Amino acid sequence: MSRNDVIIGVAALVLVVFSLVVSIVVPRRDPNFPGRKIGIFTAVAITLVVITLASVELAGETHEAEGAEHGGESVATETGGGTETGGGGTETGGGGAQGDVEAGKAVFTANCGSCHTLQEAGTSGTVGPNLDELSLTVDRVVQQVTNGGGAMPPFGGQLSEQDIQNVAAFVVASQG
Repeated sequence: MSRNDVIIGVAALVLVVFSLVVSIVVPRRDPNFPGRKIGIFTAVAITLVVITLASVELAGETHEAEGAEHGGESVATETGGGTETGGGGTETGGGGAQGDVEAGKAVFTANCGSCHTLQEAGTSGTVGPNLDELSLTVDRVVQQVTNGGGAMPPFGGQLSEQDIQNVAAFVVASQG
């Protein structure tokens, strides 16, 4: 469970507890509740709802994208057609980022293959999603490798930006 999940859970729990207390406990003690205190009650209720919605918006923003990476249902992503460029680099959809496919294969095999299946790399990891079954863009792979998400740790502090670009180029070029 990530820190973001805890934030969302706490906000939701506070809202649920507040709702239960003011609908079950308080009316037994004060049948006229909220009475003259309707303004305070309304302000607190609205504030709690806004805080809960804001926590979902701010802390839950990456879950849809993570679902695609980890086998959950999500919106399909598009890939652009790759074109060879000088020096063995590949320019591939999702912003035209450049990376060396061959160098990316070596980085992928050393860092990613123990968790991910990718036929082109000869890997069969089962911890992460099977990358042969996904349709990814270079930008999406770069974001996931750099920042991590779901069960995947971030590699932004371990791999250079060029290594990450190379892995992204390799993964996208390996798609059928």
